[in-house]
Amino acid sequence: MRLCRFTQNETVSNGFYFDSCVIPLRDAAQLVQTDGDDTMPVDADLIDYLPPAGKHGHVVKQLHDQLDQIDTSSIQIPVGDIQLLVPVPEPKKLFLLAGNYAKHIEEGGDIAAERRDTFPYVFMKPPTTTLTNPGQTIRIPDISPNAIDWELELAVVIGRETKGVSEQEALDSVAGYTIINDISNRRFRPNPDRNERPRDKFFDWLHGKWFDSFCPCGPCITTADVVPDPQALDMKLSVNGEIRQQSSTSQQIFPVAAVIEFISSFVTLEPGDIISTGTPAGVGNTTGTYLKPGNEMIAAIDSIGELHSPVISEK
Repeated sequence: MRLCRFTQNETVSNGFYFDSCVIPLRDAAQLVQTDGDDTMPVDADLIDYLPPAGKHGHVVKQLHDQLDQIDTSSIQIPVGDIQLLVPVPEPKKLFLLAGNYAKHIEEGGDIAAERRDTFPYVFMKPPTTTLTNPGQTIRIPDISPNAIDWELELAVVIGRETKGVSEQEALDSVAGYTIINDISNRRFRPNPDRNERPRDKFFDWLHGKWFDSFCPCGPCITTADVVPDPQALDMKLSVNGEIRQQSSTSQQIFPVAAVIEFISSFVTLEPGDIISTGTPAGVGNTTGTYLKPGNEMIAAIDSIGELHSPVISEK
């Protein structure tokens, strides 16, 4: 089951997502009889419809499963007629990982050694100003425009409060998965005439993640039950039709469950929190190829869909 948020005629709604169309929950509920709570709000937070703890999850799943038994053509809305929205518009926490993919793995032992000897690098982005709707523009900042890069990532949406969970049980806390494109400014250098300090390079990198619009997300949330193994998803990103990243989540050094275990060991994860799990090889910085106004990115992950992001100048 894939769920999305969208707006049409200035009205925000929730719906089932089917690549080329959406079916609003409100319209589906009028066509299908369910045995659940008839007062289920169709405009609630998407987290309320998702496993493992969504209070309306059972009813929505039942509703979805019955769509195959009826003619829904009259309530299908083409994706081109709506504006898809970020599935979780204001998560309390938006975590991202750096350096979580092995570029050249000859045998599983290499990943095992990396996990044993290191730990995940986790940072954050301000969610309310970086999260960007599917199809809406990434803005190249005038202050530092010449090295803006893409990073395709699998993102995990937390479905219940989680603290101190083991890797073996961590996936039980997942509501679903979406796509994030972690846009990054590789050469942001505030105050070019500054006196260099030992930690300047790290903070330049970190601040280069925070620009407005630098975290497109969507197009939907795929529920966890549809993705039994988050380490078996093919992923691909193209710029102007040219494939730049093509990999699989199987190449993650720290898999989804291990990342949740690590973060929850010292941070309480809350429903709706997002964890973006790092990017594979193929970013533009490797070849000095960066985003320009007029570019169009398509980030795709199996079982989720495609996240389209055009690029414009800030002004």
